[in-house]
Amino acid sequence: MDIEQFRRAGYQAIDRICDYYASIRDRPVLSQVEPGYLRKALPASPPTEGEDFQLIADDYQKYIVPGLTHWQHPSFFAYFPTACTFEGILGELYAASVPTPGFNWSASPACTELEAVVMDWTAQILGLDNSFYNTTEVGGGVIQTTASDSALIATVAARSRYIREHPHVAMGELVLYTTTQTHSLGKKAGLVLGLKVRALEVTAEDDFALRGETLEVALKEDVDAGLHPFVLIATIGTTSSGAVDRLDEISNVVKRYPFLWLHVDAAWAGVALVCPEYREACQLPAVNNCADSFCTNFHKWGLINFDASCLWVRHRKHLTNALDVTPEFLRSKHGDAGTVIDYRNWHLGLGRRFRSLKFWFVLRSRGVTGFQQYITDCTKLNATFAERIRESDEFCLVAKPFLALTVFRLAPKSLPHLTALELNALNRAFYARLASRSDIAITQTDLNGVFCVRMAIGAEKTVERDVDRALDMIGREGRATLREWENVGTIS
Repeated sequence: MDIEQFRRAGYQAIDRICDYYASIRDRPVLSQVEPGYLRKALPASPPTEGEDFQLIADDYQKYIVPGLTHWQHPSFFAYFPTACTFEGILGELYAASVPTPGFNWSASPACTELEAVVMDWTAQILGLDNSFYNTTEVGGGVIQTTASDSALIATVAARSRYIREHPHVAMGELVLYTTTQTHSLGKKAGLVLGLKVRALEVTAEDDFALRGETLEVALKEDVDAGLHPFVLIATIGTTSSGAVDRLDEISNVVKRYPFLWLHVDAAWAGVALVCPEYREACQLPAVNNCADSFCTNFHKWGLINFDASCLWVRHRKHLTNALDVTPEFLRSKHGDAGTVIDYRNWHLGLGRRFRSLKFWFVLRSRGVTGFQQYITDCTKLNATFAERIRESDEFCLVAKPFLALTVFRLAPKSLPHLTALELNALNRAFYARLASRSDIAITQTDLNGVFCVRMAIGAEKTVERDVDRALDMIGREGRATLREWENVGTIS
């Protein structure tokens, strides 16, 4: 492909992307293909001779688009949102046009320097303490792939610090703390690093949040047993319920156990800190007071295309002490002098993509007020949804609604004597009906043995009529589930 062919193909690609988004509301939310559809459609081997690019572009429309789940669809309420903006797409396009491995400053100075700048910009708009800024040359921020990577890297840094300070401790005695509602990233970090993982119990009475007393009891038990807890992964906005661990209480415990690294995973909810009115509920004062590391994903609820996970550390030396491997061929004048950041020592890999460019494009294009408007719009839509569930005779809330997440279940007031097992079975049947539809995406979860349904609002195109339509569908499927159960005699 020469320059002019690329120009024509590029124009067509932009036109087709625009057409896709202009028509996304009319598409099914979920793909309708069956497993293995693509292998059946494509040749068993690559072509011997190169093919005309128009054919390739057309085959993308023919074979790939039908197999996509449309995460930006206004009726996508599953999992958590995945951000996509036109500014972000253009940022990715420009970044792809100047490939650079970005492993040190000299690989492309703009890549490193822009990342350091936008990480400070995002720290500022979230209200993070300036000890997390790159300009301090003590703390700092770095773009990672996902919150799972960020948690793994924080755990590596925490382990390295603890072993340096306690050199005679055996690796098998180290313990990583999560809670029973922490994302699976905690268990995975333990699996990858060969660590014991202890999940601290959280309860519905505490809104599924970790309390300081629970942490302190666990610390005393494990220390007395000769174990060495060294890191806690706390959460702001858990996946299943939107719970916020009580960092105000946890911070008081951590002060008495200063060897415990506190990593705060705010993968979804953290971007809400851009709105000052949500900072108290999101425990920002405690984050600024005691967190060793903090993560949020701008590629979830932050308008920046995947991948865009932000990790800040209060002391960068703990990252670099754990991860700095500099053979002769990676040495550079400025790196040796310590006058620049070499981000390869801030993550597990060597090379890294030019991800800061899309941050720069979106932050400049939307501004702080654009982010605030988007977050408050989603939160208001969720408040409307939650209020309708609260007022319903057929449904009930399972957890306190938080920001743009509501967790609910079918619990008809006309059947008050259903057992817990019967209610779970009823809701599995209800969710199966919702999951079989292609015009809405919504996910299930389990909260301490209670099967329930999650509604997470975040697609930028979602408006009030989409929430009303979702409520109508949920109501109809709920009533159909009840009729079906009554007809087969499952419920007497």
